[in-house]
Amino acid sequence: MLGWVALLIVLALGAAWAVYGKTVSDFAVTGTSYGARVACSCRYIGGRSLGDCRKDFEDGMELIRLSEDPEAKSVTATFPLVSSQTATYRKGYGCVLEEWEN
Repeated sequence: MLGWVALLIVLALGAAWAVYGKTVSDFAVTGTSYGARVACSCRYIGGRSLGDCRKDFEDGMELIRLSEDPEAKSVTATFPLVSSQTATYRKGYGCVLEEWEN
């Protein structure tokens, strides 16, 4: 019986991903791109701590995680298992998103 319940749950999650997966993925890419860019600017132009930069996020961005590479002057924003984007500070240009594949 437990095996059937587990199978039904897996099938329901697969069906939900098939229906909403593209939308979730698109929102995750948008959110991580925004998060990386804003946090990079806050950190390397504004001089604030990375934790303080979360105050600049919009409502609904609670799942996005931030990490920084001080040597590269970059911030990476990650939506677990879906998207990750990096913005790097470049003198004269500010914080620039790294290129990604479509």
